[in-house]
Amino acid sequence: MDETYVKVQGRWCYLYRTIDREGNLIDARLSDTRDLTAAEAFFRSAWTVGGVIPDRITTDGHDAYPRAIRNVFGYWVMDRTHRYLNNHLEQDHRAVKRITRPMLGFKSFTAAYDTLVGIELLHMIKKRQFVVAEGDEGLTAAEQFYALAI
Repeated sequence: MDETYVKVQGRWCYLYRTIDREGNLIDARLSDTRDLTAAEAFFRSAWTVGGVIPDRITTDGHDAYPRAIRNVFGYWVMDRTHRYLNNHLEQDHRAVKRITRPMLGFKSFTAAYDTLVGIELLHMIKKRQFVVAEGDEGLTAAEQFYALAI
């Protein structure tokens, strides 16, 4: 679990993202703040999307994360803060930053959210994490994207 910064209306907002050990995106959430409430909301959202309670979560060591993990999952989920364990997620941020950096920010929170959902969807299609329908596994990323419009 990690966050990256996105500029919305001239101020920095936080894009929380989490991936599983295979590199598949679990959930992403855009937030105004980087605090306990935002972290708890993100962990609840990721738990709802993933449907599984993890046995350990790797974070970057922010003060709010251990308390948020305890409040949402309880004491049986281990919080790991190791310098290099988050590298896969940091590299995964590149896909989002590569597209959003030239934009120089978003004019509204809604526009940022909608655009980031689209970026994440395209990134998932490109990484073969999203299949539109049964039998579409052999399609190219462009063909899968076109199948969404049909």
